[in-house]
Amino acid sequence: MFGINGPEFFLLLIIGVLVIGPQRLPEYTQKLANLVKEVRRMASGAREQIKEEVGIDIDDVDWKKYDPRQYDPRRIIKEALLDDDSKPVSAGAPAAVAAVAGTAAVAAVESAPARPRRIVQTLPPGEAAPYDTEAT
Repeated sequence: MFGINGPEFFLLLIIGVLVIGPQRLPEYTQKLANLVKEVRRMASGAREQIKEEVGIDIDDVDWKKYDPRQYDPRRIIKEALLDDDSKPVSAGAPAAVAAVAGTAAVAAVESAPARPRRIVQTLPPGEAAPYDTEAT
């Protein structure tokens, strides 16, 4: 606790007893006991309040699932890139139906009327592009 080992804690305890003195030691130990009881009461009250507001028991929550250390961006990207894209059209459709639907979609695209060509207007060489001062 706080990086203090056994001998250091014992030394601090002896120094504390000498500084406080034997007359005031029972008073301070009682204050420490009351402080520990109050902290425990507050912690249990906070636990009950969270349980009331959230509606779940904190002990039942799988905290490993929410650990941010498990989310490795490299692993997530690799899984997304290597994910199999040959999924059926719907969850209940077999793969053969998806293949037929895919060929039907290709046939529909081929039979669709041709789109008009896009007209791109270019400025004559040396002419500056129009600039709208109110648009910036």
